[in-house]
Amino acid sequence: MTKLENALNAYVDDVKAKGTAKGAEMVITEIIPPKDGNGPRYVVEGYKQQFIKMNSNSYLGWSMNKDVIAAEELGTKQFGVGPGAVRFISGTHKAHIDLEKRLAKFHGRESAMLFSSAYVTSMGVITPLITSETVIISDELNHNCIINAMKLARPALKLIYKHNSMDDLDAKLKEAVGKGKRCVVVTDGVFSMRGDFCPFDKFTAVCKKYDKDFEEGVTTVADDSHGVGAYGKTGRGTEEVTGAKVDILIGTLGKSYGVNGGYVVASKAVTEYLRQTAPMYIYSNPITVGEAMAVLKVLDLLESEAGIARLAHLSEVTARFEKGLVDNGFETIQGPHPVTPLMVRDTQKTTEIVKWLTDHGILATAMNYPVVPKGDEEIRFQINADHTAADIDYVIDVLKAYKNR
Repeated sequence: MTKLENALNAYVDDVKAKGTAKGAEMVITEIIPPKDGNGPRYVVEGYKQQFIKMNSNSYLGWSMNKDVIAAEELGTKQFGVGPGAVRFISGTHKAHIDLEKRLAKFHGRESAMLFSSAYVTSMGVITPLITSETVIISDELNHNCIINAMKLARPALKLIYKHNSMDDLDAKLKEAVGKGKRCVVVTDGVFSMRGDFCPFDKFTAVCKKYDKDFEEGVTTVADDSHGVGAYGKTGRGTEEVTGAKVDILIGTLGKSYGVNGGYVVASKAVTEYLRQTAPMYIYSNPITVGEAMAVLKVLDLLESEAGIARLAHLSEVTARFEKGLVDNGFETIQGPHPVTPLMVRDTQKTTEIVKWLTDHGILATAMNYPVVPKGDEEIRFQINADHTAADIDYVIDVLKAYKNR
């Protein structure tokens, strides 16, 4: 292994020297429940102070909800800690079927299909849809899972359009005519690094214009993993915010739902095809029964008055944080989604600010090249419904102190 290890060590040394290496993983050892007007605090191995978590995907904070925990415990007690097999070999339990039906209904679709994670859902959905006679068109800022799905597939033609530019998408669709029988156009719903979102109403309208020009039509696919449950009055994500539906919608159970796993909702024809062709589904265990039952409880909560109130609170604290950034002269990308970037546009300064935040008990994430394009370096803050007004004001005060130091 010596020669290989030398090559691997050289790569790691290089990214560390460039400042683009992933930092050491912070190990959470305890969660302190909310008290005294503050949200939960996190104890991290090696640090004396407690932390506000401003980099969690758990936008609604359901993961510590006592009813959700009880639902998962019940599922685990009844059916064990793992499914024991893939779906086709005795791995399917009633909770999996119940959850698929519930997710389909939640999104107003015919059918749903569970995967072990959102990342593999995008891989498992997009790749089987692409044949050697398919053109695939993708937004330039789509998530890494979409990029890798496109690499794994072998389309007739791959085209990339400028971020959220419907004019450029139109041009790419026009270019694609005659190059394949099928056209698949894929986008993120919410773009995870920026918190902005695809205008589904305009996006689907542009794609529909060219449907007649392809023998097997133009199919729209969106990964709205950061959108579902995080915004929209009832938590239905980018489709609700824009008032338009895509053909195939991918979501996650591991962000706003606070559990684990991924899913796709679409027509029954699509899910039946994917059950026969998606290797990430066919050859991988599903989520556990406990996890499925936990998500079913989350959906109960989300569709209740308490869930609607929690979404409204999330919207309010998101707006409060964005206003705090703007009022203090920081650059951000404003919008309704709780991903709120502080645009720094410099790798060294981004790292410096994150260290300042850490020293003051705030967990936030530096996004440097190649995760984001050069010049777009940022600190990604993720607001969640566990945050209080006091939490938000404290973080703004710490950033203000950095600026005025």
